[in-house]
Amino acid sequence: MNRLIHGATLITCDDQRSMIHDSAIAISGGKILDIGDSSALLAKYAGFEQIDGAGKVITPGLINSHTHLVLTVMRGTIEDYSGEVIYGYMGPITMAMTPEERQAMVKLGCLEAIRSGATTISDSSRFVGTYADTVVQSGMRVVLSELAADAVNLDMAKGEYRYDQAWGEQYLARTRELIEKYHGSEGGRVECQVAAHAPDNCSPWMLRQLLDLAEKHGLRRNVHLCQSMMELEQVRKLSGDGPVEYLRKNGWLDSKLIAAHWSYCDEADIATLAKHGVHMAHCPANSSRRGPHRAKVGLIHDSGINIAFGTDNMTEDMFRAMHFGIVVHRGSHGGGTTPTPQDILDCATRNGALALDRLGDLGTLEIGKKADLTIMNFNHARLRPINNAVSSLVHYADPGAVDGVMVEGNFLMRDGKVLVMEESSVLSDAEAAAKAAWDRLLASNKDLPTLRH
Repeated sequence: MNRLIHGATLITCDDQRSMIHDSAIAISGGKILDIGDSSALLAKYAGFEQIDGAGKVITPGLINSHTHLVLTVMRGTIEDYSGEVIYGYMGPITMAMTPEERQAMVKLGCLEAIRSGATTISDSSRFVGTYADTVVQSGMRVVLSELAADAVNLDMAKGEYRYDQAWGEQYLARTRELIEKYHGSEGGRVECQVAAHAPDNCSPWMLRQLLDLAEKHGLRRNVHLCQSMMELEQVRKLSGDGPVEYLRKNGWLDSKLIAAHWSYCDEADIATLAKHGVHMAHCPANSSRRGPHRAKVGLIHDSGINIAFGTDNMTEDMFRAMHFGIVVHRGSHGGGTTPTPQDILDCATRNGALALDRLGDLGTLEIGKKADLTIMNFNHARLRPINNAVSSLVHYADPGAVDGVMVEGNFLMRDGKVLVMEESSVLSDAEAAAKAAWDRLLASNKDLPTLRH
């Protein structure tokens, strides 16, 4: 499909961070064919489908570098609970859900992601193969990974760590199956990574198995890093080191690794991660539910580390990530105006592409790159006047501004309507699936506090 969107403002996120007003973008063969003055391109591409972009702001498609789609099932439960949530609730409910329930919750997550302007999502969980088709059918660009561990997760809610290679082999088998079936599918729109759930979940044996698997298939890797004090304490018991040094000694630190959170990384950790070129997947909104995220993101930024944004769990809203991100990052710098709104938008676009090693064809609006676009309608009271489109986007825009989402030139959402799924059925199916999953979990775990009301 040949298309020309004209009369729009383009925030390119290119090397010069160009913003082009009254501009047109020509799309052909799933790629950006041309960018330039609207009147000139209207004449040049008269045979293309012409789309009026007046009042619209177009950015590179937003890239969610770290999310768990299935955990939409937990929305409105653990946010205000002070007990152990990762192994007390997240792991157990994920494992308790049926494949059909996972598919319903994942579809809800995909719907929210599209409505929030995402064109690429990096999703990791357990039993990803049971719902991967649902994510692929959304039309988004997808990175999938099975969260592997050889620590028996069901024991960890009680603070007990037991490593079992037979348990770990189940995760390895699911990882292999996921890679073999999905990596490179849909013309390359779907990719896989190798994931270690977290340093405390993985013995040196498991880390080695995963590293070998990644090297065999030429895949990038991801891990949760320094996300809790429980993790730090267990890794020290296991190895005598902190999580960063533990990963370094086991060969995991390099530019192919995307590590999420970094809540308890100290200055020495950050220096080591910077030296090895590790990418940070920062989820500032989710990590700030109990107060501003404590990660030393000012130092991380100043150390030259590539910071990409994600949403983590219970939400797919990248605008919230940017809203919280600029506050948390500026606060970590001691207050002021560093980073800039453009720096924050970069975290949601080009930095995510860099973390995926896809900056060559994603993350910016440039001729020859994939036509993955987020189209926003700035004809809203909260977004006028447009004194600076980047500043308005980062400080004031929300999913309600998203008018269109395009992946490789194909509209997933157009004129405010999602085209790839029927929204009312997605909502009703997810509601029923969540109730069934929670009822089953709580019936089989009488000691768990009931968080649904």
